[in-house]
Amino acid sequence: MRERLAANNPHIVFCAPQIPPYPSIARQSLLALLEGFLQSGDCGPVGLLGSSMGGFWCTYLGERLHLPAVLINPAVRPSRFMPAYVGQVLRPYNGGPQEYRLTESDVATMGRLEAELAQPLRSRYWLLAQRGDETLDCRDAEDFYRNQRQTVEAGGDHGFQGFARYCDPIVEFLFNQQ
Repeated sequence: MRERLAANNPHIVFCAPQIPPYPSIARQSLLALLEGFLQSGDCGPVGLLGSSMGGFWCTYLGERLHLPAVLINPAVRPSRFMPAYVGQVLRPYNGGPQEYRLTESDVATMGRLEAELAQPLRSRYWLLAQRGDETLDCRDAEDFYRNQRQTVEAGGDHGFQGFARYCDPIVEFLFNQQ
């Protein structure tokens, strides 16, 4: 996406923050980042794009700040799978060297954040999901985003095979309908 924007839409600022693994810190840092963009007055429209846990955060931020978002194989209820990782030594998804451990408090915090996402959703979303996702069951996302635009494909995987074919339609969805 970064390369496609640089080549075809250089006026769009691309920002891909490293999301902290702890829900309360992630919430705080992502809200501060976005509120900074929105208050700067220098940026045009803001759109969100996220995959897996990033999809959850895009939904949370989209609802809170009323921003459109594209969600790729998103985690819908992360607090359901987090308990399996409590106390384990984990590494960030980006391969960074810093280890972390989730606590029961992190699971409870995530549950509270999920509860803030009341139905029906207030913002505008596009779900991109593949049924072959080996990590998350896309039926959860299909149900959660039931009144939103959805593209659900057979096969694929959690990394969303063939993502590049959606780059231009994502830009259209996020920035040309506002």
